[in-house]
Amino acid sequence: MSKIGKRPIHIPEGVAVEFADKEVVVRGPKGEIRVPVLLGVEISVEGKEIHCGIQGARKQIRSNWGTLRSLLENAVEGVTKGFQKTLILEGVGFRISKQPEGLQLLLGLSHPVLIQKKEGIEFEVEKNILRVKGIHKELVGETAAKIRALKKPEPYKGKGFRYENEVIRRKAGKKAGGAVK
Repeated sequence: MSKIGKRPIHIPEGVAVEFADKEVVVRGPKGEIRVPVLLGVEISVEGKEIHCGIQGARKQIRSNWGTLRSLLENAVEGVTKGFQKTLILEGVGFRISKQPEGLQLLLGLSHPVLIQKKEGIEFEVEKNILRVKGIHKELVGETAAKIRALKKPEPYKGKGFRYENEVIRRKAGKKAGGAVK
């Protein structure tokens, strides 16, 4: 039995949950998210809670049960609070600037790197801090990971993009060697 799948999801005030042709539509103050219903999982709304159940005992159906429950919980949280990832850019000469169509990054390359803004994603830039915001948890995480992959933090000086609470393990550089006799 799935420990995650059997827990109910509380529906906060101002959030509407509807069923439409093999998908669940979650509407809230920040927007709307559509979650496709996975094979073998049944969903019911009782009062202010969403309950997930299964129609069989195959391994894939049990896996779908917990997955769908997590997707629904993320959808409810996304339309109420939203999600955010914070990236910090460290390094001399590295800069982030917000453009109408997305971001322009100066990362020590021969050309500026342009990041196109996707639908449902917002960028906030404050000096060397970049915040990626949106209602889709997966899309926010994916966008932040793609930006971080452009200039990963290097282990000697820590230059590059890192997440807000990420700890970069530093390596010792070359030691100044003394004269050996």
